[in-house]
Amino acid sequence: MRKWIGVLQVAAVYVGTVIGAGFATGREIVEFFTKYGFIGIISILIAGYLFIVLGSKIMVKAIDLKAHSYEVFNQYLFGKSVAILMNIFMMFMLLGVCGVMFSGAGAVFKEHFGIDKNVGIYLTIAFTIIIMLIGTKGVFAVNTFVVPMMILFNFILMTQSIITPNFLETFLHIPEINNGWRFILSPFSYAALNLTLAQAILVPIAYEVNDKDVVRWGGIVGGALLTLILLSSHLTLITLPNVTQFNIPMAVIVQNTFESIYYIYVAIIYGEIFTSIIGNIYGLGKQLQQYISIKLIWIYILIIFIVLLISKINYGTLLSFIYPLFGYFSLVFMILLWMKKDKKGLG
Repeated sequence: MRKWIGVLQVAAVYVGTVIGAGFATGREIVEFFTKYGFIGIISILIAGYLFIVLGSKIMVKAIDLKAHSYEVFNQYLFGKSVAILMNIFMMFMLLGVCGVMFSGAGAVFKEHFGIDKNVGIYLTIAFTIIIMLIGTKGVFAVNTFVVPMMILFNFILMTQSIITPNFLETFLHIPEINNGWRFILSPFSYAALNLTLAQAILVPIAYEVNDKDVVRWGGIVGGALLTLILLSSHLTLITLPNVTQFNIPMAVIVQNTFESIYYIYVAIIYGEIFTSIIGNIYGLGKQLQQYISIKLIWIYILIIFIVLLISKINYGTLLSFIYPLFGYFSLVFMILLWMKKDKKGLG
């Protein structure tokens, strides 16, 4: 029983790390899947398979390598020389995505609570520092609470969407696609982006758990849950006309169909953004601790200050530019992870 509790905790951290600002708000799902109509369903199934197989592989291999940070894992994949460049790239990716998360948190406060964006960002910073002070237990606790709530509400929304008039017609619709190569790459670049980012927390979490069965099944359960959440979100989002025009389309749908739970759902969206923030900052902090000989909390504060500057850019602009760009670069990581033989040692 204790082992399965560990499995569910690892799965919750995996899901919570991947479901960041873009995922929880629906904007990221629209960008990679929903705007392609029915083809998006096929893409989601491909991405889900990659989440299950490669998420598990990252964590099991982290235990084999005794990897306490993503730097050690990248040495295994790329070799020591190339890993230096990859680690620098990873650092910029994590900082950029954390900037998207903070900007997304600000957008939630501004668009749905009528509170200034900056107030939302500074509140998020305060919450982040509190969880960072608690450490690994805080990361587990937040994800274990927020992730089941997100899954429950997503399935409620999906059920409501399926019974709407003309749902089948909308479900089967394939819009005109101008850049054909993008929809072919979308499931691979999406999975690559999120797996590359998720390793920042999956590697140190696996190292601390140090049980291959727990992390393997945590990866399988987490990957399966991610697939189900992607599918349920897509089936909900396709019912919203002009879905690409909204920064937080999931909240718009809730407001139109379930006004009574609107603020609860917006709070859950914020919670999912928050889980991704603490996951990425936790991973970055563990990495930088090897190079900066100060207390870990001050490293977290330094990271937050840099991310704060990035978050000043508009949320929608940040996500539309940064996520696809990092996704294409991350394909190299995913290909090597897929092809790498299961042998111990670096390089």
